[in-house]
Amino acid sequence: MRRLLNLYPPYLLQRIVVVDVAEDFRRVRVRLKRSLLTRNLNGTAFGGSIYAAADPIYALMYWQALARRGMALQTWLMASRVQYRKPAAAALTFDFELSEADLDAAQEELQRRGKSVRAHRVEARDPHGQVCAELELVNYLRLLRAGDREISGF
Repeated sequence: MRRLLNLYPPYLLQRIVVVDVAEDFRRVRVRLKRSLLTRNLNGTAFGGSIYAAADPIYALMYWQALARRGMALQTWLMASRVQYRKPAAAALTFDFELSEADLDAAQEELQRRGKSVRAHRVEARDPHGQVCAELELVNYLRLLRAGDREISGF
């Protein structure tokens, strides 16, 4: 999965690299490299690149982690909010994590309602550990209905 994500055109073209994916899909590390293609007019990271680095990750994590629990579902980013804290003049690292409680709550709600909305925060940190951006990502999870087929870009 990590290799496939690194070939995903929006990631490939913006030098976004999925550095690590835990075997159980509960942890993912993503790095946005500094390059000519990811810099804005001030020479710091373009906000769209920061957003793109975080956009699909939690949806993919839920999709894969819950599939390992036998659940067939669709997931997507429903809403987001980005707070840029300081200009990012170097590479940024994002650490995404799902707890067992996150997965249990999503699974229980999916079984009860057929859908679930899950919100998570992630920080974009520079090599010195400074937070350059905070993102709140709201994901929609839905069990596949009769007649639905699982659709994947991979």
